[in-house]
Amino acid sequence: MTELTVRAWGTTGFAQPLEPVTITRRELRDDDVRIRIEFVGICHSDIHTMRGDWGERSYPLVPGHEIVGIVEETGPAVTAYREGDRVGVGCFVNSCGTCDACLQGEISYCDEGPTPTYGGYDGDELTQGGYSQAIVVRESFVVRIPGGLDPAAAAPLLCAGITTYSPLNHWGAGPGKRVGIIGMGGLGHVGVKIAAAMGAEVTVFSHSTAKREDALNFGAVRHVSTADGLPEDLRRHFDIILNTVSVDLDTADYLGLLRFDGALVQLGLPAEPLQAPARMFTQQRRSLSGSLVGGIRETQEMLDFCAAHGVTAEIELIPAELINEAYDRTIASDIRYRFVIDAASF
Repeated sequence: MTELTVRAWGTTGFAQPLEPVTITRRELRDDDVRIRIEFVGICHSDIHTMRGDWGERSYPLVPGHEIVGIVEETGPAVTAYREGDRVGVGCFVNSCGTCDACLQGEISYCDEGPTPTYGGYDGDELTQGGYSQAIVVRESFVVRIPGGLDPAAAAPLLCAGITTYSPLNHWGAGPGKRVGIIGMGGLGHVGVKIAAAMGAEVTVFSHSTAKREDALNFGAVRHVSTADGLPEDLRRHFDIILNTVSVDLDTADYLGLLRFDGALVQLGLPAEPLQAPARMFTQQRRSLSGSLVGGIRETQEMLDFCAAHGVTAEIELIPAELINEAYDRTIASDIRYRFVIDAASF
């Protein structure tokens, strides 16, 4: 159980392009799982981090938190996984484990801040992500990939899937509920599929009609081009609206689409503060909330749900040498809907 040197793609300095690098994975601890990575998704947060949008980091830095692979070795205390199992790793690899959120399985909201899969510190170890051949992770932060899921198309579920499933689950999406999804990109398109699979009536709000056919094919009953404004017949219509975009929208306009006790849930991170008159909340007892990714238990629940309902992300599989081009294309919205890297190319 010695340290393992692996090939990876990362950046060696602030806002520098990604390039081949070599990193070291720690020796297995008693509760560790070593995973040979098969596929890793490209998340928009990878791009923000690697291109310096969120400030300086420690370098070299390898991104990637949508990881699917095969268990190669386990520590002696590991009981849930064995060699040959297909597993996944998402956005976090540790948390304090003792705060109220952690004790409830909601590690995203850890009082001390969860340890991100890359760019954080697990003790004195800089975490390095999944754009690499292998990764070592604690058993309690590993999930099982059900056999019914395409492993490449399942990778984005470890971020986009749980980021949309968690609020839909929390706010009770299901039969008889009306759900609006603002934005149908890499995050929103998975939310449409999951909400429809839950049995909700789904409406997509998008800035153009370009994805109307896709929205309906993914399970939506209606597509609204916001370039034409918000239809009057949708006022006081929705139980839940998920805002998956990070652009500045008129929050009050969307609050007006909520029916009694409806919730507008913010997933995207726009630059400007959200604003709305107090009466938009007091009328109809509406709420404005936010949500991060779910915990490990809920992530496993989400994967099992997606396997049972045939839900995966729409992907384009690429080799590692196209990562920088994929970043450019993602920024230009030239992808339907997620890039996934074939780890055999590292």
